Amino acid sequence: MIRRRLCDLSMALCVVTALGAVAVPAAGRDNPLPSGAAAYDIIPVKAMDELVAQRIRTGDKLAISVFGESELSRTDYIVDSTGFVQFPLIGQVIAAGVSPEELRAEIARRLGTRFIRDPQVSVSITERARARFAVEGQVADPGVYEADATTTLLAAIAQAGSPNRVAKNSEVMVFRMVNGRRMGARFDIDQIRSGRADDPQIIGGDTVVVGYSGSKGFWRDVRETAPLLNLFYLVR
Repeated sequence: MIRRRLCDLSMALCVVTALGAVAVPAAGRDNPLPSGAAAYDIIPVKAMDELVAQRIRTGDKLAISVFGESELSRTDYIVDSTGFVQFPLIGQVIAAGVSPEELRAEIARRLGTRFIRDPQVSVSITERARARFAVEGQVADPGVYEADATTTLLAAIAQAGSPNRVAKNSEVMVFRMVNGRRMGARFDIDQIRSGRADDPQIIGGDTVVVGYSGSKGFWRDVRETAPLLNLFYLVR
């Protein structure tokens, strides 16, 4: 009987070791996104009203016209979920995160390079999409939610049911389209909760990703595996 228990204990320890090898990330694989003060340079505490009001976002409907080119001029161009608008002749053009003037200049540049001499382009937003953001990763209820002027990072995560048991609160990433480029920053929500760091504003088009804690996941896996091996009884 003792030999059998020792054998079972050895098997349990092997499983624990294997779980550790899988669940705990290798050292040195640090998150490259900026954190601390540098994070707020990308995702500020308060998004500029001008940025929120004038930047194009996914789902917006645009009126784009090219003087003298009726086949290119329409009032129902839609910015797709990836942030692009499909335009005749030149294909995909990044629209989310840029202003109508910046989009106008880019379309004119690309048309003028190959297709139309000195094109006269105008761009305007004819219908605003609802401001939505996504929460992914280690939260209770990942999904897409609506943002308003009061939505902060903590509020966004709360809408998604708060972090789950294996979340890494120091690895919360926010991604945003800035001047046509996808930018990201990393925040520690424990520091934000304690008042040691500011709570940045979340705006439409943002994606929040709550990271995974290898150590928490490891012990969760141990707890789930241990009953199968009667580990609690063995180590009493």
